Amino acid sequence: MRSIKLLFVFLLCFQFIIAQEKYYFPERNVQWAERPAREFNIKAGKLLEVVDFALNNEYTGSRDLRIAILKGFEREPFHEILGPTKKRGGPAGMVLKKGYLIAKWGDTKRVDMTFSVTKSFLSTVAGLAKDEGLIANMDDKVGQYIWDGTFGGEHNGKITWEHLLQQNSAWSGELWGGKDWADRPPKEGGIDDWKFEKPKEPGAVMEYNDVRVNVLAYALTHVWRNPLPKVLKENLMDRIGASTTWRWYGYRNAWTEIDGLQMKSVTGGGHSGAGLFINTEDMARFGLLFMNNGKWKNEQIISEAWIQKAVEPSEPNVNYGYMWWLNKKGNRHWENLSENIYYAAGFGGNFIVIDKEQELVVVTRWLEPSKIGEFMTKLNAALN
Repeated sequence: MRSIKLLFVFLLCFQFIIAQEKYYFPERNVQWAERPAREFNIKAGKLLEVVDFALNNEYTGSRDLRIAILKGFEREPFHEILGPTKKRGGPAGMVLKKGYLIAKWGDTKRVDMTFSVTKSFLSTVAGLAKDEGLIANMDDKVGQYIWDGTFGGEHNGKITWEHLLQQNSAWSGELWGGKDWADRPPKEGGIDDWKFEKPKEPGAVMEYNDVRVNVLAYALTHVWRNPLPKVLKENLMDRIGASTTWRWYGYRNAWTEIDGLQMKSVTGGGHSGAGLFINTEDMARFGLLFMNNGKWKNEQIISEAWIQKAVEPSEPNVNYGYMWWLNKKGNRHWENLSENIYYAAGFGGNFIVIDKEQELVVVTRWLEPSKIGEFMTKLNAALN
Protein backbone atom coordinates (compact mmCIF):
# COMPACT_ATOMS: atom_id res chain seq x y z
CA MET A 1 0.00 0.00 0.00
CA ARG A 2 2.87 2.37 0.89
CA SER A 3 4.48 1.83 -2.52
CA ILE A 4 1.16 2.61 -4.27
CA LYS A 5 0.88 5.89 -2.34
CA LEU A 6 4.44 6.82 -3.25
CA LEU A 7 3.75 6.04 -6.90
CA PHE A 8 0.62 8.20 -6.76
CA VAL A 9 2.59 11.11 -5.28
CA PHE A 10 5.30 10.66 -7.92
CA LEU A 11 2.75 10.76 -10.74
CA LEU A 12 1.17 13.92 -9.33
CA CYS A 13 4.58 15.60 -9.11
CA PHE A 14 5.44 14.46 -12.63
CA GLN A 15 2.17 15.86 -13.97
CA PHE A 16 2.85 19.15 -12.17
CA ILE A 17 6.32 19.39 -13.72
CA ILE A 18 4.92 18.67 -17.17
CA ALA A 19 2.25 21.32 -16.67
CA GLN A 20 4.91 23.85 -15.65
CA GLU A 21 6.94 23.01 -18.78
CA LYS A 22 4.21 23.66 -21.30
CA TYR A 23 6.58 25.98 -23.14
CA TYR A 24 10.33 25.89 -23.73
CA PHE A 25 12.28 28.87 -22.36
CA PRO A 26 15.91 29.07 -23.50
CA GLU A 27 18.68 29.83 -21.03
CA ARG A 28 21.03 32.72 -21.75
CA ASN A 29 23.57 32.17 -24.52
CA VAL A 30 22.39 28.68 -25.48
CA GLN A 31 21.55 27.40 -28.92
CA TRP A 32 17.77 27.65 -29.22
CA ALA A 33 16.14 24.21 -29.01
CA GLU A 34 14.58 23.11 -32.30
CA ARG A 35 11.73 20.75 -33.01
CA PRO A 36 10.70 19.36 -36.39
CA ALA A 37 7.49 20.79 -37.78
CA ARG A 38 5.88 17.34 -37.98
CA GLU A 39 6.06 17.07 -34.17
CA PHE A 40 3.38 19.78 -34.06
CA ASN A 41 1.46 18.46 -37.09
CA ILE A 42 2.75 21.40 -39.15
CA LYS A 43 3.29 20.91 -42.88
CA ALA A 44 7.06 21.08 -43.35
CA GLY A 45 6.81 21.84 -47.07
CA LYS A 46 4.44 24.74 -46.47
CA LEU A 47 6.72 26.05 -43.73
CA LEU A 48 9.66 26.07 -46.16
CA GLU A 49 7.51 28.13 -48.52
CA VAL A 50 7.01 30.66 -45.71
CA VAL A 51 10.77 30.96 -45.22
CA ASP A 52 11.34 31.32 -48.97
CA PHE A 53 8.69 34.03 -49.07
CA ALA A 54 10.51 36.01 -46.36
CA LEU A 55 13.85 35.63 -48.13
CA ASN A 56 12.40 36.63 -51.51
CA ASN A 57 10.50 39.69 -50.27
CA GLU A 58 13.20 41.77 -48.65
CA TYR A 59 12.43 45.39 -47.78
CA THR A 60 13.25 47.41 -50.88
CA GLY A 61 14.81 50.38 -49.05
CA SER A 62 18.55 50.87 -48.84
CA ARG A 63 20.55 48.67 -46.50
CA ASP A 64 22.25 51.89 -45.47
CA LEU A 65 19.53 52.87 -43.02
CA ARG A 66 20.67 56.47 -42.85
CA ILE A 67 19.72 56.77 -46.54
CA ALA A 68 16.49 54.78 -46.05
CA ILE A 69 15.45 57.01 -43.13
CA LEU A 70 16.09 60.28 -44.94
CA LYS A 71 14.24 59.02 -48.00
CA GLY A 72 11.36 57.55 -46.02
CA PHE A 73 10.63 60.76 -44.09
CA GLU A 74 11.61 63.39 -46.66
CA ARG A 75 8.15 65.03 -46.46
CA GLU A 76 8.77 66.13 -42.89
CA PRO A 77 9.96 69.72 -42.58
CA PHE A 78 13.19 70.01 -40.57
CA HIS A 79 13.68 66.23 -40.50
CA GLU A 80 17.26 65.21 -39.70
CA ILE A 81 19.21 62.35 -38.17
CA LEU A 82 19.63 63.06 -34.46
CA GLY A 83 20.72 59.67 -33.12
CA PRO A 84 22.81 56.64 -34.07
CA THR A 85 22.01 54.54 -37.13
CA LYS A 86 23.48 51.29 -38.41
CA LYS A 87 23.67 49.60 -41.79
CA ARG A 88 21.33 46.62 -41.68
CA GLY A 89 21.70 42.98 -42.60
CA GLY A 90 19.50 40.87 -44.86
CA PRO A 91 16.18 39.21 -44.08
CA ALA A 92 16.14 37.23 -40.84
CA GLY A 93 13.49 35.61 -38.73
CA MET A 94 12.30 32.90 -36.38
CA VAL A 95 9.06 31.00 -35.87
CA LEU A 96 8.49 29.52 -32.42
CA LYS A 97 5.87 26.92 -31.51
CA LYS A 98 5.43 26.52 -27.76
CA GLY A 99 8.80 28.23 -27.47
CA TYR A 100 10.60 25.72 -29.70
CA LEU A 101 12.24 26.87 -32.91
CA ILE A 102 10.48 25.37 -35.93
CA ALA A 103 11.83 27.71 -38.63
CA LYS A 104 14.74 30.13 -38.92
CA TRP A 105 16.35 32.20 -41.66
CA GLY A 106 19.16 34.73 -41.90
CA ASP A 107 21.55 35.82 -39.17
CA THR A 108 19.44 35.79 -36.00
CA LYS A 109 22.31 37.00 -33.80
CA ARG A 110 23.02 40.14 -35.83
CA VAL A 111 22.12 43.37 -34.01
CA ASP A 112 20.08 45.78 -36.14
CA MET A 113 17.84 48.79 -35.65
CA THR A 114 14.25 47.76 -35.01
CA PHE A 115 12.55 51.18 -35.29
CA SER A 116 8.99 51.31 -33.91
CA VAL A 117 9.13 47.81 -32.47
CA THR A 118 10.85 49.86 -29.75
CA LYS A 119 7.45 51.33 -28.88
CA SER A 120 6.23 47.96 -27.59
CA PHE A 121 9.28 47.79 -25.31
CA LEU A 122 8.59 51.36 -24.16
CA SER A 123 4.97 50.43 -23.43
CA THR A 124 6.24 47.52 -21.36
CA VAL A 125 8.43 49.86 -19.28
CA ALA A 126 5.21 51.75 -18.49
CA GLY A 127 3.62 48.43 -17.53
CA LEU A 128 6.49 47.64 -15.19
CA ALA A 129 6.02 51.08 -13.60
CA LYS A 130 2.33 50.32 -13.11
CA ASP A 131 3.13 46.91 -11.60
CA GLU A 132 5.65 48.55 -9.24
CA GLY A 133 3.11 51.15 -8.13
CA LEU A 134 5.16 54.02 -9.56
CA ILE A 135 2.09 54.93 -11.61
CA ALA A 136 -1.15 54.46 -9.72
CA ASN A 137 -3.56 54.46 -12.65
CA MET A 138 -3.17 54.86 -16.40
CA ASP A 139 -6.08 57.30 -16.33
CA ASP A 140 -4.06 59.63 -14.11
CA LYS A 141 -3.03 62.94 -15.64
CA VAL A 142 0.66 62.81 -16.50
CA GLY A 143 1.01 66.33 -15.12
CA GLN A 144 0.42 64.91 -11.64
CA TYR A 145 3.78 63.14 -12.00
CA ILE A 146 5.73 65.45 -14.35
CA TRP A 147 5.31 69.02 -13.09
CA ASP A 148 8.16 70.73 -14.98
CA GLY A 149 5.83 72.32 -17.55
CA THR A 150 5.98 69.50 -20.12
CA PHE A 151 2.34 68.80 -19.34
CA GLY A 152 1.38 72.31 -18.31
CA GLY A 153 -1.45 74.39 -19.71
CA GLU A 154 -5.10 73.69 -20.34
CA HIS A 155 -4.52 71.40 -23.34
CA ASN A 156 -1.49 69.32 -22.29
CA GLY A 157 -2.82 69.23 -18.75
CA LYS A 158 -5.66 66.93 -19.90
CA ILE A 159 -3.29 64.22 -21.11
CA THR A 160 -3.27 60.87 -19.29
CA TRP A 161 -0.77 58.02 -19.41
CA GLU A 162 -3.29 56.06 -21.46
CA HIS A 163 -3.48 58.84 -24.04
CA LEU A 164 0.30 58.69 -24.48
CA LEU A 165 0.33 54.90 -24.73
CA GLN A 166 -2.48 54.81 -27.29
CA GLN A 167 -0.92 57.63 -29.35
CA ASN A 168 -3.99 59.81 -29.10
CA SER A 169 -2.60 62.37 -26.66
CA ALA A 170 -2.38 65.28 -29.15
CA TRP A 171 0.46 66.60 -26.95
CA SER A 172 1.47 70.01 -28.26
CA GLY A 173 5.02 71.29 -28.06
CA GLU A 174 8.66 70.65 -28.89
CA LEU A 175 11.06 68.08 -27.46
CA TRP A 176 14.74 67.62 -28.30
CA GLY A 177 14.28 69.99 -31.27
CA GLY A 178 11.35 68.00 -32.70
CA LYS A 179 8.04 69.81 -33.14
CA ASP A 180 4.88 67.75 -32.73
CA TRP A 181 3.23 69.27 -35.82
CA ALA A 182 6.26 68.58 -38.05
CA ASP A 183 6.38 64.85 -37.23
CA ARG A 184 4.48 62.86 -39.88
CA PRO A 185 2.38 65.85 -40.99
CA PRO A 186 -0.94 65.41 -42.86
CA LYS A 187 -0.80 64.71 -46.59
CA GLU A 188 -2.72 67.91 -47.26
CA GLY A 189 -1.58 71.47 -46.62
CA GLY A 190 1.76 73.03 -45.83
CA ILE A 191 3.83 74.30 -42.92
CA ASP A 192 1.49 77.14 -41.97
CA ASP A 193 -1.54 74.83 -42.03
CA TRP A 194 0.20 72.27 -39.81
CA LYS A 195 1.81 74.78 -37.46
CA PHE A 196 -1.33 76.76 -36.70
CA GLU A 197 -3.86 73.90 -36.64
CA LYS A 198 -5.72 73.75 -33.36
CA PRO A 199 -4.67 70.64 -31.39
CA LYS A 200 -7.21 67.84 -31.27
CA GLU A 201 -8.79 66.84 -27.98
CA PRO A 202 -6.70 64.26 -26.07
CA GLY A 203 -8.16 60.79 -26.58
CA ALA A 204 -10.13 61.74 -29.70
CA VAL A 205 -7.84 60.80 -32.62
CA MET A 206 -4.95 58.37 -32.93
CA GLU A 207 -1.94 60.06 -34.59
CA TYR A 208 1.31 58.17 -35.05
CA ASN A 209 3.84 60.72 -33.80
CA ASP A 210 7.36 60.08 -32.54
CA VAL A 211 7.73 63.41 -30.74
CA ARG A 212 4.78 62.47 -28.52
CA VAL A 213 6.17 58.96 -28.03
CA ASN A 214 9.46 60.50 -26.94
CA VAL A 215 7.54 62.65 -24.46
CA LEU A 216 6.29 59.38 -22.93
CA ALA A 217 9.89 58.09 -22.71
CA TYR A 218 10.91 61.37 -21.06
CA ALA A 219 8.06 61.15 -18.53
CA LEU A 220 8.85 57.50 -17.69
CA THR A 221 12.53 58.35 -17.20
CA HIS A 222 11.49 60.84 -14.52
CA VAL A 223 9.03 58.41 -12.93
CA TRP A 224 11.68 55.66 -12.70
CA ARG A 225 14.44 58.19 -11.84
CA ASN A 226 16.70 55.99 -13.96
CA PRO A 227 17.63 55.67 -17.64
CA LEU A 228 15.07 53.39 -19.32
CA PRO A 229 17.68 51.00 -20.82
CA LYS A 230 18.83 50.26 -17.27
CA VAL A 231 15.20 49.78 -16.15
CA LEU A 232 14.49 47.42 -19.04
CA LYS A 233 17.71 45.46 -18.52
CA GLU A 234 17.30 44.91 -14.78
CA ASN A 235 13.54 44.37 -14.67
CA LEU A 236 12.99 42.36 -17.83
CA MET A 237 15.78 41.57 -20.30
CA ASP A 238 18.19 39.99 -17.79
CA ARG A 239 15.34 37.97 -16.33
CA ILE A 240 14.44 36.42 -19.70
CA GLY A 241 18.07 35.59 -20.48
CA ALA A 242 18.53 38.17 -23.24
CA SER A 243 22.00 38.68 -24.65
CA THR A 244 24.29 41.53 -23.67
CA THR A 245 24.32 42.89 -27.24
CA TRP A 246 21.14 44.99 -27.37
CA ARG A 247 21.31 48.78 -26.93
CA TRP A 248 18.66 51.50 -26.54
CA TYR A 249 19.69 54.96 -27.73
CA GLY A 250 18.38 58.49 -27.54
CA TYR A 251 19.11 61.58 -29.59
CA ARG A 252 22.48 63.22 -29.10
CA ASN A 253 20.94 66.20 -27.28
CA ALA A 254 18.33 64.28 -25.25
CA TRP A 255 19.74 64.82 -21.77
CA THR A 256 17.77 65.50 -18.62
CA GLU A 257 18.86 65.98 -15.00
CA ILE A 258 17.36 63.80 -12.28
CA ASP A 259 18.60 63.72 -8.69
CA GLY A 260 21.64 65.72 -9.76
CA LEU A 261 22.60 63.20 -12.45
CA GLN A 262 22.56 63.68 -16.21
CA MET A 263 20.50 60.93 -17.88
CA LYS A 264 19.85 60.19 -21.53
CA SER A 265 16.17 60.08 -22.48
CA VAL A 266 15.73 57.40 -25.14
CA THR A 267 13.42 57.34 -28.16
CA GLY A 268 10.49 55.09 -28.94
CA GLY A 269 11.55 54.62 -32.56
CA GLY A 270 14.31 55.31 -35.05
CA HIS A 271 12.93 57.64 -37.68
CA SER A 272 15.49 60.27 -36.67
CA GLY A 273 17.99 57.61 -35.62
CA ALA A 274 18.32 56.01 -32.16
CA GLY A 275 15.78 53.59 -30.68
CA LEU A 276 16.39 49.92 -29.86
CA PHE A 277 19.21 48.04 -31.62
CA ILE A 278 18.64 44.32 -31.01
CA ASN A 279 19.06 40.87 -32.49
CA THR A 280 16.29 38.56 -33.68
CA GLU A 281 16.69 36.07 -30.83
CA ASP A 282 16.26 38.72 -28.14
CA MET A 283 13.14 39.94 -29.93
CA ALA A 284 11.86 36.34 -29.90
CA ARG A 285 12.46 36.09 -26.13
CA PHE A 286 10.42 39.25 -25.63
CA GLY A 287 7.62 37.81 -27.77
CA LEU A 288 7.71 34.50 -25.90
CA LEU A 289 7.29 36.34 -22.59
CA PHE A 290 4.10 37.96 -23.90
CA MET A 291 2.83 34.75 -25.43
CA ASN A 292 3.09 33.20 -21.96
CA ASN A 293 1.10 36.02 -20.32
CA GLY A 294 4.13 37.80 -18.89
CA LYS A 295 5.65 34.74 -17.22
CA TRP A 296 9.14 33.36 -17.93
CA LYS A 297 9.32 29.78 -16.70
CA ASN A 298 7.69 30.15 -13.26
CA GLU A 299 8.48 33.84 -12.74
CA GLN A 300 5.83 36.49 -13.40
CA ILE A 301 7.88 39.33 -14.88
CA ILE A 302 5.09 41.59 -16.07
CA SER A 303 1.54 41.16 -14.86
CA GLU A 304 -1.04 39.37 -16.94
CA ALA A 305 -3.42 42.21 -16.10
CA TRP A 306 -1.08 44.68 -17.81
CA ILE A 307 -0.82 42.56 -20.96
CA GLN A 308 -4.60 42.23 -21.17
CA LYS A 309 -4.89 46.01 -20.89
CA ALA A 310 -2.10 46.63 -23.39
CA VAL A 311 -3.87 44.68 -26.13
CA GLU A 312 -7.33 46.17 -25.68
CA PRO A 313 -8.48 48.26 -28.69
CA SER A 314 -8.38 52.00 -28.12
CA GLU A 315 -11.45 54.13 -28.71
CA PRO A 316 -10.07 56.05 -31.72
CA ASN A 317 -8.40 53.04 -33.39
CA VAL A 318 -9.61 49.45 -33.02
CA ASN A 319 -6.26 48.23 -34.41
CA TYR A 320 -4.13 49.84 -31.71
CA GLY A 321 -3.66 49.22 -28.00
CA TYR A 322 -0.80 50.33 -25.75
CA MET A 323 1.75 50.55 -28.56
CA TRP A 324 0.83 47.10 -29.88
CA TRP A 325 -0.99 46.63 -33.19
CA LEU A 326 -4.12 44.45 -33.00
CA ASN A 327 -5.55 42.26 -35.74
CA LYS A 328 -9.11 43.44 -35.21
CA LYS A 329 -11.47 44.17 -38.09
CA GLY A 330 -10.31 47.61 -39.11
CA ASN A 331 -7.86 49.25 -41.49
CA ARG A 332 -5.02 46.89 -40.53
CA HIS A 333 -6.90 43.59 -40.36
CA TRP A 334 -5.29 40.43 -41.76
CA GLU A 335 -8.19 38.59 -43.35
CA ASN A 336 -8.96 35.01 -42.27
CA LEU A 337 -6.57 35.17 -39.35
CA SER A 338 -7.43 35.32 -35.65
CA GLU A 339 -8.55 38.70 -34.34
CA ASN A 340 -6.64 37.90 -31.15
CA ILE A 341 -3.27 38.19 -32.89
CA TYR A 342 -1.27 41.25 -31.85
CA TYR A 343 2.13 42.49 -32.94
CA ALA A 344 4.91 45.05 -32.72
CA ALA A 345 5.83 46.69 -36.02
CA GLY A 346 8.72 48.85 -37.17
CA PHE A 347 9.97 50.69 -40.26
CA GLY A 348 11.64 48.49 -42.86
CA GLY A 349 9.60 45.39 -42.04
CA ASN A 350 10.48 44.51 -38.45
CA PHE A 351 7.76 42.52 -36.66
CA ILE A 352 7.14 40.52 -33.49
CA VAL A 353 3.83 38.67 -33.86
CA ILE A 354 2.03 36.95 -30.97
CA ASP A 355 -0.58 34.30 -31.82
CA LYS A 356 -1.67 32.73 -28.55
CA GLU A 357 -4.34 30.53 -30.13
CA GLN A 358 -1.67 28.79 -32.23
CA GLU A 359 0.97 29.14 -29.47
CA LEU A 360 3.21 30.92 -31.95
CA VAL A 361 5.75 33.71 -31.78
CA VAL A 362 6.99 35.07 -35.10
CA VAL A 363 9.87 37.48 -35.58
CA THR A 364 10.60 38.67 -39.09
CA ARG A 365 13.07 41.37 -40.06
CA TRP A 366 13.48 43.38 -43.26
CA LEU A 367 10.36 41.91 -44.83
CA GLU A 368 8.69 44.31 -47.26
CA PRO A 369 6.10 45.79 -44.85
CA SER A 370 3.14 45.39 -47.21
CA LYS A 371 3.85 41.62 -47.33
CA ILE A 372 3.36 40.83 -43.64
CA GLY A 373 -0.32 39.90 -44.05
CA GLU A 374 0.49 37.53 -46.90
CA PHE A 375 3.39 36.10 -44.89
CA MET A 376 1.10 35.34 -41.94
CA THR A 377 -1.55 33.84 -44.24
CA LYS A 378 1.05 31.46 -45.71
CA LEU A 379 2.21 30.53 -42.23
CA ASN A 380 -1.38 29.86 -41.15
CA ALA A 381 -1.78 27.54 -44.15
CA ALA A 382 1.19 25.49 -42.90
CA LEU A 383 -0.51 25.02 -39.54
CA ASN A 384 -3.85 23.75 -40.80
